[in-house]
Amino acid sequence: MTASFIPDISTILQFAVATFIIAITPGPDMTLFVGRALSEGKAAGLACMAGALTGCLLHTTAVAVGLSALIVASPQAFLVLKIFGAGYLVWLAWQAVRHGSAFSPERKTGAGHSPLQNWATGIGINLLNPKIILFFMTFLPQFVSVDDPHAAAKLFFLGGLFIAVSLPVTIPMVIAADGFSGLLKKSPKVTRIVDYLFAGVFSAFAIRIVSAQAN
Repeated sequence: MTASFIPDISTILQFAVATFIIAITPGPDMTLFVGRALSEGKAAGLACMAGALTGCLLHTTAVAVGLSALIVASPQAFLVLKIFGAGYLVWLAWQAVRHGSAFSPERKTGAGHSPLQNWATGIGINLLNPKIILFFMTFLPQFVSVDDPHAAAKLFFLGGLFIAVSLPVTIPMVIAADGFSGLLKKSPKVTRIVDYLFAGVFSAFAIRIVSAQAN
């Protein structure tokens, strides 16, 4: 018998695919990881990555607690949030296609940072980014049902899965910072392919939630 906090296999697979696309999409977090690895070494990049993933865990906790309270208080409001989330995902998809990914790691010289400082930088970049806050608020709800009594537990599970899927993707990027950075700079087609994958996956989720509410 499947534990109540584990979503069905279809949901897990869909979430894992979306997380993988998110993990390989260049952005502020990845720029920090790779840039710090280029300037201070792989350990510094990994420490920044650990901080950002800690931030993801804190975001997940806040969302799970807040959304579970919202479901209990007003299922209708939760539905509105999910529909708003679908619109936000479409906007993210459009931005990815229109503007492309932001990736410009710099090699900086000077005094290095301690592992704690690098971790704090990673968590700060993650926690203080309003786009990430809004992203977690609108992305995670797409994978739980309004009437699911175990919604909070499933959100925690998905948050952990987000980190589990991200690790084997981001760690090699940091370890191979030189090669990875060079690939993206010399092959803009690679980043555009990732952008279109990102847009396609997020648009599909948006269509799914809107279609479900129309039935």
